[in-house]
Formats: sequence, structure tokens, C-alpha cells
Amino acid sequence: MNRRRFIEKMIAVGAAPLFLPARSLGRAGAPAPSERLTLACIGLGGQGTQNLRAFIQHPDIQLAALCDVNQGSDDYDMLYQFDGSSSAGLEPALQRAVEFHRDAHRDFSSKNVSTYRDFRELLVRRDIDLVSVCTPDHWHGLIAKAAVEAGKDVYCEKPLVNSIPEGRALCRAVERTGRILQTGSHERSNDRVRFACELVRNGRIGRLKEIKIHMPNNESQHLRLQRQKGPARLLPVPAGLDYDFWLGPAAATPYAEHRTHFWWRYILEYGGGEMTDRGAHIIDLAQLINHSDDTGPISFDAKGRQIQNGVYDCFIDYDFRCTYANGVVMTGDSRGERGLQLLGEDGWIFIHIHGGRLEAEPRSLLREKIGLEEIHVGRSPGHHRDFIDCAKKRTQPMAHAEIGHRTASICHLLNIAMLTGEKLDWDPVAERVTNSERANRMATEKPMRSPWRL
Repeated sequence: MNRRRFIEKMIAVGAAPLFLPARSLGRAGAPAPSERLTLACIGLGGQGTQNLRAFIQHPDIQLAALCDVNQGSDDYDMLYQFDGSSSAGLEPALQRAVEFHRDAHRDFSSKNVSTYRDFRELLVRRDIDLVSVCTPDHWHGLIAKAAVEAGKDVYCEKPLVNSIPEGRALCRAVERTGRILQTGSHERSNDRVRFACELVRNGRIGRLKEIKIHMPNNESQHLRLQRQKGPARLLPVPAGLDYDFWLGPAAATPYAEHRTHFWWRYILEYGGGEMTDRGAHIIDLAQLINHSDDTGPISFDAKGRQIQNGVYDCFIDYDFRCTYANGVVMTGDSRGERGLQLLGEDGWIFIHIHGGRLEAEPRSLLREKIGLEEIHVGRSPGHHRDFIDCAKKRTQPMAHAEIGHRTASICHLLNIAMLTGEKLDWDPVAERVTNSERANRMATEKPMRSPWRL
């Protein structure tokens, strides 16, 4: 039976569940049946497997399915989350699921987990409540949109999307379907970040004037990028990897060493380099602190050094300056201590990424108490837990779709400003570049290889 006939048959029979729905299960010592949610994970590289582990820590999550176009390989050479291992993909993730359940002291059998290469076959199942999307960036928008339209709530890794039109289409789909979507910008769930935001919102540093972003590069990774001279060596597609499906909406390109797995993020068709990788965390906090989650800057000016060696084409050194409509300026560079400095008329706060350690001047700011009647920012029980709770309560999570889209838009516009060499005027309501037709086309058009489309 071919793939299309399989899906048609599944739909015709009501996608009979391999699992009973979460609401119909239960046993002594486990969460009440009505409290359990079934989970499917799509994309099982380093971060995808890390998210799998994070979800398994919660006893009201029941793993039902795993999906990846790679059956498994041992060349994920930057798989920093798992010491001593460079294996990832479908089979390694299934084995790790066993280990993660054991570590969490939870009963589990891998026989109860279905595995897929095609996410569409997974999404027709009616017994799946939640979907984790952790593919390369160029797949985020398509899969997340298909998932919410299939009635699933979605945890989608950052950056939420690989283009501005993908983000708007996804936001509309979330609104239309009423599904819950959490972007994986987990720094928003840090209590220290929340405290820093409350200090600023309540005027403890006076009027906020400038946000300084520091996104230094990973030196070892960038040395390797720069060592690549000329086109990468073409190789046979590894056994177990559906490379054409991996490319998906991206242009058909011969398989080459270091094009997939960890290194795709440095190729602008698949990701946005450090700008989207780091910016989806650090620029995201600037959006939060400036109370700009539903908008963005109105001007972008950025310069950078681009790698162009026949494989990689991202920017690895950069300086930028953006201005918000409220007068706050956001500057940034690829140097210094990773984090962001919030400069006000009466003091400053520095938030270190990751972990949220705070510095301030005056130092007494860190001993401040926020009164009951003052402005408070929502507290999170943890980013994955927040998503689970919001899926149950049908409330907005810490990093909902519009938040993820607006942050990703800033990162993409900064890349476009560097690619064009132009200072861009941006209308965050119409989502258009108003002073450059070339830049506007880059911001608002994203061709996709047939048959994929939004």
C-alpha cells in the first residue's frame, strides 16, 4: 500500500488508535485518566531527544509515537546534550526513551510506541494529544501548521519558523483552530528573567532607554565552518536517511558531508545561523521586557561577515541596531558575555544566558521586592510543564505562536538587512518593508519545492 492510500484508509476508518485516548487510561499510583495526555515527537536529533527527555519527566505524559526521516546514525558530532554519544534518529531515540522512563522511575515498554518516517501518517491518529516539533528550521512551519489543523496542541522548537510568511500562516492556523502552541524559547520560563522584567516594568531602573544584546559565537563551531573550502564532498545518501524528505520544501540539492544533522543551521535555506539560533532566546527576552510581544522594531540596521564557501552561507560576525516605536533602541553584536543588558535612566540590569544569573547597578536592585499591587509577569512552572498545563486548561502559554513569530521575524529581518546592506524600515502591523522592494520580497516571499506549500 502506498503512502497516500495508507493515509486515506486511516482517515476512512477513523484512524483507529494504537493507544486509547489519554482520557480512558488509568491505574493505581498513576495520574487520573482524565489528567493524562499522549505525546508524539517529530524530529529526534539532539534538541528533539532533549525535549523527549523533558516531557517524560512528567507522569501525566504518555509517549505514543516517534517520527524522524533518519532511522538512526552516529554522525551527530555536535550532540552536546548526551556526553560521549553522537547517535541520534529514530532508533536511538526509542532506546533513549526506555532510559529516560527508567531514570524517571516510570514503567514503560517501547513496544507501545509507534515509529514513523512521515509525519502525516502520525497526524491522522486521533489518540495523539500533543506533538513536539524539533526538526530543522525549514520544516517547523509546515509541520506545526499541519499538526494544529489535525487537532493537536504543539510544542515547536525555536525559532518558530524559517520565514515571516510561514509565521503569519501558522499564527492564523492556531487562531482558527483554537489549538495551543508553545515556542521553545524557554528562557521566558526562568524566574530570574521574570524578576528582571518586573523590575523594568515597575520603573526600578527608570525609563528603559536601550537593550544591548550580546550573542558571541561558538568558536570551535565557527572555526570548523571556516575550514571548509569550496563545495563539500558529495557522498551517497546514508542508509536509513530519507534525504529527499529531509529536504522537503527546500531546493533539491545533492547530499554532501555536513549538510544535514547539526550543521544545517549554518545554511540559510534551512536555518538562520547564529542570528536565529541565539536570537530566538536573547532577542526574545528583549521583546518580553520591552512589552513588545505583539509587535517589533520599526527600523533595522545590521552589518556582518558572511561565510560563503560553497556549503555554508550564514553570518558569523555582526553588529546591529533596531529602534522600537516607543523609542527604545536595541543594539547587538557577536561579542562579549552572552546575554542582554537593560539600560535605564537610573540603572541597569544584565541577564546572563543560559540560567538567568543577574547583575545590576546599583546592586541593591537585586534585593528589591515587587509589591502585590505592582505589575507582575506570569510565573511558569517550567517551559514544558507550562505547555502541558495550558493544553489542559486551554490557556495561552508563556511563548505562544504570536510571540514566537514576532521574535523570529526580527531575526529574519536582521539577516535580510545584512544580505542587502540596507537599513530597513518595517511596518510591524502590515508586516512589510516599506523602503526597499528587494528586501520586502525577501521578507514576504518564501518559495517552497513542490508539492509542499503553506
